[in-house]
Amino acid sequence: MVMRINHNLAAFNTYRQMGINQTGQSKSLEKLSSGLRINKAGDDSAGLAISEKMRGQIRGLNQASRNSQDAISMIQTAEGGLNEVHDILQRMRELAVQASNSTLESEDRTAVGDELLELKNEIDRISDDTEFNGKKLLNGSLSTTVAGTSALTVGTITTDTITITSMDVSGAAASTVYTLSKVDEDTLRLFSTAGTQDVDITTAMSTGSAKTISFGELGVTFSISANATSASFLFSQASTILTALNTGTIDTAGATAAAEFAIGPNAGQTMSVAFADMGADQLGTSGNLGTLIANDQAVATVAESSTLLGVIDEAITEVSTQRGVFGAAQNRLEHTIKNLNTSAENLQASESRIRDVDMAKEMMDFTKNNILVQA
Repeated sequence: MVMRINHNLAAFNTYRQMGINQTGQSKSLEKLSSGLRINKAGDDSAGLAISEKMRGQIRGLNQASRNSQDAISMIQTAEGGLNEVHDILQRMRELAVQASNSTLESEDRTAVGDELLELKNEIDRISDDTEFNGKKLLNGSLSTTVAGTSALTVGTITTDTITITSMDVSGAAASTVYTLSKVDEDTLRLFSTAGTQDVDITTAMSTGSAKTISFGELGVTFSISANATSASFLFSQASTILTALNTGTIDTAGATAAAEFAIGPNAGQTMSVAFADMGADQLGTSGNLGTLIANDQAVATVAESSTLLGVIDEAITEVSTQRGVFGAAQNRLEHTIKNLNTSAENLQASESRIRDVDMAKEMMDFTKNNILVQA
């Protein structure tokens, strides 16, 4: 047996082993306290990369499920409006059958025509006012865009320092020309067949940094930027902007009337649902229901009443078809939600096996290291 004084190798070995055990104890305590096997990249770099990718997919699946729920709510809102349109059309049909009888006098037919006109106006109101989160659902403008021939588009305005950076007409009427005009030194007016709205441009230019001019009632908004980014600069240029926009027009394209719903965690995983224009002028043979009723001649004679009856039957069929589209889409989305939730659950289980700690095993390791350190 060798005895050394200057170098106590046994003590050195014990000290080194104690350090190893203390490190293991610290790592075990970290995992037990967090519940995670991977707390930093050094714990398992490959596992970290895989689990982070899974986490992105899981969160995407959960959001896609919420998107699908919102889509169902949007479709149900539109379908609820069409349910009322169906009731109105059935009443119209009843009146048309009544007017097809020769027992009615001219004043009776006038009364029937008056009710038909009010019912037609209500169909138009439902078409124009049914909306979800500010989006019109039944007037064919769900996907309205700026037409390529518009005099005023993104990137245009008259000065060297000010440009239009974005334009949103998603809430505007399709195939409509909106004309801008200068009312006074502070006010800009936008008008079309869809209505008229005035905006104080100096207020829009002096508040915040967005520099947005919004005609919310007409569904038209555009943003302005300048080389000088301060709001005060734009405020000082308000008169120049007013002059520049004074003769401008915004033309909207024909709406595709379709909504895109993101029903998957990745790009391109979408579902399209058609939202047709359900105004009275779009219903019936050649879309002439509104025209027939508005000219006060729809039930003037038995023959015309019979013609109206056929047009109403066609309109009822068209509304039924659109409701069928909504019903099919809603049923599909319900299955989509179930699939998304199942996928998210299974992917979460896989991510958990990579990322989460086995508490029983880690407790065993912690206890072992604790005993060794104490020894």
